[in-house]
Amino acid sequence: MNRTPAVAKNATHTDDDRLADAVRQVSAVRQVSAVRGRGLRRSVLVGSGLFAAVVVVFGLSLSFGEMVMPIGKVVATLFGGGDGGSQFVVLELRLPRALLAILVGVAFGLSGAVFQTVLRNPLASPDLIGISAGASAVAVTAALLFQVSGLALSASALTGSLVAGAAIYLLAWRQGIAGQRLVLVGIGVGMGLSSIVWYVMARSEVTDAQEAFRWLAGSLNGRSWNQMWPLLIALGLLVPLTVLAAHALRPLQLGDDAAAGLGAKVESGRLALLACATALAGVATAAAGPVGFVAFVAAPIARRLVPGRGAALPQAALTGALIVLVADFAAQHLFPVQLPVGVVTSIIGAPYLLLLLARANRVGSGG
Repeated sequence: MNRTPAVAKNATHTDDDRLADAVRQVSAVRQVSAVRGRGLRRSVLVGSGLFAAVVVVFGLSLSFGEMVMPIGKVVATLFGGGDGGSQFVVLELRLPRALLAILVGVAFGLSGAVFQTVLRNPLASPDLIGISAGASAVAVTAALLFQVSGLALSASALTGSLVAGAAIYLLAWRQGIAGQRLVLVGIGVGMGLSSIVWYVMARSEVTDAQEAFRWLAGSLNGRSWNQMWPLLIALGLLVPLTVLAAHALRPLQLGDDAAAGLGAKVESGRLALLACATALAGVATAAAGPVGFVAFVAAPIARRLVPGRGAALPQAALTGALIVLVADFAAQHLFPVQLPVGVVTSIIGAPYLLLLLARANRVGSGG
């Protein structure tokens, strides 16, 4: 019997199946590329929009005040024009404060995004887990008991945040770090450090305690180039280090076992990211005090604007800058008296914290 036609028919079917598989694979690749392209375009668009918003609010911050200036005069003054009065107002009073607001927001926004992504917990923010409390405890103790001021006071705040971060990490270590355990340990450590702050303030002179209280509220009032330049230099070092360490974020988001299976160095990568985030929060606190809730809300807002883009670090940094700029503008101009910027950010952040806890209770994870 001649089987050649059957063999030829089977061969034809095999070729057709292979061709169909190839077509499906090419289609799948194109779909994935299209999704990635849309995600990248949205990421760039959101980042550009946030940057534009920061520029607009920055311009308003330089224009408005007791002496209102047209934006054209502000721009001319920035480029060396204008009279002596406008140069003093713009270059010495408003510009360092506005730049400091941007830098503080960038530092807190990046810090919160890294903490929340690494620990996979929306409550993992430096102002909630004791990092800012560590900076506050050391800075207030140094200022009220040892009359430390200036750069030495900023260095003490940074030291306090790093020491608190190291203590929280070591106390939460149990053959590795679990996000929920570190958050709980951090909240406990933060409460203990806060009690030290209030004890030191209670034993101090009233005028000194009032000054410390204003700093604890998180304030840009009276800030100048003396606070801006050290923060700019610190961020010039920390932001690139954070970007380098962020290469470990993607595998860590998959879980420790999956990350280790992909060849990632889980604990060293996590430790590097947490160290960078702790230092970012520390330098921001040293410059402006513990400005509350910026690190807590910046990253969730950024992730909602660019869903599916992981930690969204650039967007979180820009969101933090925008929050602090808007809050400081409101603190200066929208209330009968000038408020610390931390009071306004707390007005924004506290309802979000309550909403988050209520949502956790609804799904049965709130305890």
